[in-house]
Amino acid sequence: MIEAKFNGFVDIVKRLRKECPWDREQTNDSIKSATIEEAYEVVEAVDNKDYDELKKELGDLLLHVVFHSVIAEGEGKFKLEEVIESIKDKLIRRHPHVFGEVKVSGPEEVKKNWEAIKLSEGRESVLEGVPKELPSLQRAFRLQEKASKVGFDWEKKEEVWKKVIEEIEEMQERLREREGERGVENDSNKKLEDEIGDVFFALVNYSRFLGINPENALRRTNRKFINRFNYVEKKIADSGRELKECSLADMDKFWDESKRILRKE
Repeated sequence: MIEAKFNGFVDIVKRLRKECPWDREQTNDSIKSATIEEAYEVVEAVDNKDYDELKKELGDLLLHVVFHSVIAEGEGKFKLEEVIESIKDKLIRRHPHVFGEVKVSGPEEVKKNWEAIKLSEGRESVLEGVPKELPSLQRAFRLQEKASKVGFDWEKKEEVWKKVIEEIEEMQERLREREGERGVENDSNKKLEDEIGDVFFALVNYSRFLGINPENALRRTNRKFINRFNYVEKKIADSGRELKECSLADMDKFWDESKRILRKE
């Protein structure tokens, strides 16, 4: 049943590629940004626990997987069957504890074996495979996670927190130095930017030790900020005023009110 539905879906995509003027013009490059957008829409549906929407967004993402493959097949690069065969072989190869005789003690050992297998496949660095296009917080998290799988890691979370404090102090020292410098602002900004980046990187590392994905954490905080600020905007609009007419004290009052009310909700 699933195979028939999938084949029917692929046939539809192939027909669109042949008969639709827009689909016919697309390339792997032209639709790549839309592929990223669809992936983020999947994440948003998961965050919202909206499973009807998740079902739709997964369909959109599946469309992109198939469409990319159909485009590549038309150019003689590879076929959809090869995409499926490649991922099937990879899953079997990287799960010897399921499809072979390897024994593992738990999820952490599975992750370590996964990285070791990837290196045996010809990768020159354990850090390969982390896309440059990932959001920087998520990329830092994945780089640190991969390095940790080969033993390059702190032993205690207290040591990681100490590093966070150290980086913050270095950032503050760099800021004091910049305030005392004149005529070299561009260079000073770059140095301060480096120090702020080190603070973020250390915080990402600490969150990893706590079992928290920093990208998820910041996304939750962004959503919380939007909800609270929208509340402020609504209350001000209800009072017959515009934001530009209100003082910071006015906005702070509604902000504090939003924290109490939305926290209960």
